[in-house]
Amino acid sequence: MKALDVDYCYSFPAVRGMQAGRPFYIATCPMRIIPKIFSFDETEVPPELRAQRTLNKTRIPEMVKYLLDNPDDYVFSALTASIAVDINFEEYPASHNLGTLRVPMDAQILINDGQHRRKAIEQALEERPELGQDNIPVLFFVDEGLKRSQQMFADLNKHAIKPSPSLAALYDHRDPSSELARELARNTVPFIGLTEMERSSVSALSSKLFTLSSIKQATRSLLAKGPKEGFTPEEASLAIKYWESLYEYMPDWQMAMSKSVSPAHLRQEYVHAHAVGLHALGLLGRSLIEEKPNTWVSELAKLRNVDWRKTNPEWLRRTMSHGKLSKTTAAIRLTCNSLKIAMDLPLSEEEKILEQQLSGSK
Repeated sequence: MKALDVDYCYSFPAVRGMQAGRPFYIATCPMRIIPKIFSFDETEVPPELRAQRTLNKTRIPEMVKYLLDNPDDYVFSALTASIAVDINFEEYPASHNLGTLRVPMDAQILINDGQHRRKAIEQALEERPELGQDNIPVLFFVDEGLKRSQQMFADLNKHAIKPSPSLAALYDHRDPSSELARELARNTVPFIGLTEMERSSVSALSSKLFTLSSIKQATRSLLAKGPKEGFTPEEASLAIKYWESLYEYMPDWQMAMSKSVSPAHLRQEYVHAHAVGLHALGLLGRSLIEEKPNTWVSELAKLRNVDWRKTNPEWLRRTMSHGKLSKTTAAIRLTCNSLKIAMDLPLSEEEKILEQQLSGSK
């Protein structure tokens, strides 16, 4: 590579590699210099003339909070950047592709992937400057023009797959609702041995009945908690008691636990074997405990009279859409309404409005 005609450079210890006949360089950069050397064009430029998507500023605060709340235990993946000038790689003697990458200080270094991480780093450093001593990996390519940069962006994002909600809940040890869902799945009936821990849907022939993500959502509704809210030990104990008490009045779940009926058969025939039913039961529990704090356990016995079959006309108009179970918020609430009516529980004003809309749609 030809010598640079500049005196001042950024120097990064780096490893050189090859992809599709083109060199790339993997380096580590102190976080304090990330906002200074990596540019992101936030001006109003037509999409066809940009190499990146526009910055979604609503994503930034959560990423900043993640950095600030976990200064000793965060993980940020590598940035990918293009350098728009010639660079110099000085290989160490007797090494193989190890050396120092020198980049002119006046070079435009454009982020192809990681612009939201860059912005989050910039804002986090304003509140916690000591994060600037940490390093982040950067994958450098030599820029070959707009068309190549746009293709790089498309290729980098084409095969990115977000993990399923169940797998995210399984691996997320910072989210209190995920922690509680894992505890329920491992140690509480009706979930022990019947929980799909990785996928957010249960396959037709699976021996599982519930998904970890549906347990998480249903329990959050039971305890009236938002996505990032924590739980007191008393609230966690209440959730355990509710699901265990409910199990006593759900004979189909008991048969699945004892293996006298297959979960596949229950999913084929019954609403309670699906996420919409579990979520509705979580909502029901919240109302039941609020209305009858001293007798709610015995009140659950009324659920034995509920016809959970999918062919029940109640579910056909509340829980089903075009012959399939619906996971919409309205379907969950309407399913819960039916259970509350069966339990002689009063409906809220919002729930009454839903009932009126349902009657008007007949």
